Amino acid sequence: MSEEHRETGTGWPQPAEPGRPSGPAGEPDPRPDAPDPDELSPLAPVEPAAPEQEDVPEPAEEPGASAAGAKPAPVSRRLTSAGAMIAVLLALLGFTLVVQLKTTSTDPTLGATREEDLVRISSDLDSRERRLRQDIEALEESQRQLRSGEQGRQAALEEATRRADELGILAGTLPAVGPGLSVRFEGPAKAVEAERILDAVQELRGAGAEAMQIAGADGTAVRIIASTYFVDAPGGGLVVDGRRLTGPYVISVIGDPATLRTALNIPGGVVASVEEAGGNVTPVDSEAVEVSQLHAPIKLEHARPVS
Repeated sequence: MSEEHRETGTGWPQPAEPGRPSGPAGEPDPRPDAPDPDELSPLAPVEPAAPEQEDVPEPAEEPGASAAGAKPAPVSRRLTSAGAMIAVLLALLGFTLVVQLKTTSTDPTLGATREEDLVRISSDLDSRERRLRQDIEALEESQRQLRSGEQGRQAALEEATRRADELGILAGTLPAVGPGLSVRFEGPAKAVEAERILDAVQELRGAGAEAMQIAGADGTAVRIIASTYFVDAPGGGLVVDGRRLTGPYVISVIGDPATLRTALNIPGGVVASVEEAGGNVTPVDSEAVEVSQLHAPIKLEHARPVS
């Protein structure tokens, strides 16, 4: 650049005479590193002029150059977008503050609690949960034991009932039915005397008889139990447990028929002795022998169960 031109603060070369531009209006700056007039913004800072150029007056801008070089529309659009972005950020910040305040207000105690206290509270909750689970397991175990105990009690009750039935049959307080024999004794009084009938009862008991009763000719029956006694009645007949029976006699016995028959027919046994005295013994098998006569319960005066 010649000495006749000096550089102004705008970067445009000016002639030595003030107020006269070096070229036509709107002509771009011929310098290669000159900025684009379109990128200039009113918001951009203006570099201060060199000290030696402070007394140089600024050239007057022509209306055409100002209209062609400045573009206010893009600057306005950029300002509008920035304002919208700021508004969105402010809205998000306000929403976040509202949510935070609402969350904190739901539990002010926890909101003001320190981190160490929160850890301790969490540990206490875990310990309480473990204790509750242990209580649940203990209750479930108790329930299982109660159910098991109930089943055990039910089984014990059933066993006691069965045992009571067996003892009732043996004691003669309950009727009974089952397979066995009907044994008929007939003959002269000597052949069917009390001693021979008692021998027959003993043989049947030894063979596994479970229930027995003896009936006379008139249908009178007596239940035979462990304490039953047999006595010859005056003038003939038998007295069984205080009741008088007349022959022929029939003993109904429940047990294994084959075993009972074998016991009666052993050599020198009941059948042989009755036949030697002129009498007769007739056993008859049956699948349903009924022993229905009952004996009054015996009241024990001296015997007590061993505890």
